[in-house]
Amino acid sequence: MSRLRRMVARASSDTEALLERLRRLRQQEPVQVLAYRGMGTSAGLSLSGRVLEPQGIQPTEDDQTRLRNLRDNWRRFGTRERAGVLVRADFRGQTTRARTDEDGYFQLRLEPIPPLDAHPWQTVRLELPDFGVQASGEVLVPPPTARYAVISDIDDTVLQSYATDTLKMLRLTFLRNARTRLPFAGVADLYRALAAGAGGHDHNPIFYVSSSPWNLYDLLVEFMAFHGLPAGPLFLADYGLDREKLIKQPHAEHKLAQIEWIAATYPHLPLVLIGDSGQRDPEIYLAAARAHPGRVVAIYIRHVSDKRRAGEVESLAAQAATLGTPMLLSSDSTTVAADARRRGLIAEG
Repeated sequence: MSRLRRMVARASSDTEALLERLRRLRQQEPVQVLAYRGMGTSAGLSLSGRVLEPQGIQPTEDDQTRLRNLRDNWRRFGTRERAGVLVRADFRGQTTRARTDEDGYFQLRLEPIPPLDAHPWQTVRLELPDFGVQASGEVLVPPPTARYAVISDIDDTVLQSYATDTLKMLRLTFLRNARTRLPFAGVADLYRALAAGAGGHDHNPIFYVSSSPWNLYDLLVEFMAFHGLPAGPLFLADYGLDREKLIKQPHAEHKLAQIEWIAATYPHLPLVLIGDSGQRDPEIYLAAARAHPGRVVAIYIRHVSDKRRAGEVESLAAQAATLGTPMLLSSDSTTVAADARRRGLIAEG
């Protein structure tokens, strides 16, 4: 019997040693931290991100070929996530930890000691202690000068995506890059004016809420920077190439949840909602206006669909008017800017 116990003990010890060797080998494999822009207040900072194996995507070049675009975009969707990885965050001596979930995502919450720096963007240091990997993340804390918050869709609102035409949308998604994807005319000027506000230096925060996948996060951030759009936190969806990830949260449910989170985080800021007529943005924003009476000061809808849909949006605009919320349907940024000036949202000129 003692011999059997010794054999079991030896087998257990050998198994533990093997697992430890495998763990060390796993830690030697390269990983990367992709920190998503977060949001917060002086009372708390929220930051999320993902831990992945390197995707091998190099910075975009001016003369990049379609084949290179296809390869890079395919790699964005074919991610290899790292589950159970310890992530440590540090902000001015305040430290917190989290582990990645089965899809490699992590969520962190920090409670800083005030006062914060005057700059709206706060930098949080990140580390993967088991891998010796360091990174940083940015968290937006709107300054006291902010007069309202902008919540904007991305596809067919900022970025020409043709979301209602699946084949055209897929061609753009896989065969173009951050520099060859196109914004709508005047949209960058309009958003910069909204961020500046009526005072010219209000630093109004802009949040981008979309059902685009997190896999495109780096491309969207590069697209916005390249085309001069104001930086802001992005709230995207999780899906990839496998069957389970293609089943994502419904569009309306996802957007309303993010709008509610932003509204609750900044209860003192009125909301300006911007979307398009191609999907359900008018209905979603009308629901948000009903949920927050008097809080939504303007809804701007880019007209990208047919006359029948335009009629539907006009009917929704009439319903929004009864709540005291103007909803404007327009196909160009200039008309939206003129309306925003009349309402005192942006400066003259």
